[in-house]
Amino acid sequence: MARALITNDDGIDSPGLWALAAAARDAGLEVVVAAPHRDSSGVGTSVLSVQDDGRTEVHACDLPGLSGVEAWAVEGHPAYIVLMAGRGWLDPAPDVVLSGINVGANVGHAVLHSGTVGAALTAARHGWRGLAVSLETAWPPSERLHWDTAVAVLPAVLAGLLAAPPGTVLSLNVPDRPVAALRELREARLARFGVVQVCVAHRVGEDGAGSLHTTVGELEDPPELGTDAALLAAGHPTLTELTPLRERPGVLERLELGG
Repeated sequence: MARALITNDDGIDSPGLWALAAAARDAGLEVVVAAPHRDSSGVGTSVLSVQDDGRTEVHACDLPGLSGVEAWAVEGHPAYIVLMAGRGWLDPAPDVVLSGINVGANVGHAVLHSGTVGAALTAARHGWRGLAVSLETAWPPSERLHWDTAVAVLPAVLAGLLAAPPGTVLSLNVPDRPVAALRELREARLARFGVVQVCVAHRVGEDGAGSLHTTVGELEDPPELGTDAALLAAGHPTLTELTPLRERPGVLERLELGG
């Protein structure tokens, strides 16, 4: 039986986390849940944790609908949790890391900043398989999200991931709509940006102190056809294989620095 670590960046109290853990359990995986004790969105692959005298606190939890499943709230970021799982905390170590289900899509080159995706990428560092699962939502998100739609797409993707070579990392995005309204799963390349545009204004107060004020709005131009953002907007769940960090040989020749 494959062992799955379930984590996220929305925190231990997210219904999306519970839904993902239940889906993994129902798929026959041995499940352990370890997620941040509070929202850690946007932390990418940060391995920061809250330390007191060299210790990071972890708290045992009972999660709704997951009776008997080992679960921990960790005072650290998602990638930190995955890193520690491979450094002796969890025994046995997991075979696969499932991260999500995130509130909001993780698409485009903006996935670099996602804690959900960061956990899946960190899994590859240990040679494990990783899957980031995200549910597209309006913003602010509705109080009733279609977690069941994301769960419906999972079995086939999970089966494919477990059959893939170790170190494979996938990102799955699912539209927030009823299962019956879902279109077919499509492979997608990353859009240039994400699904929203962040604008920043630098303001200086009367005391001379400066501050950055951010606003989020829709992108001015529609996403390029065939990208994850475009396919998701058209009602398709999208699947993208991500390449973990690696070196690119030949830099001296390309920059004409060779002797």
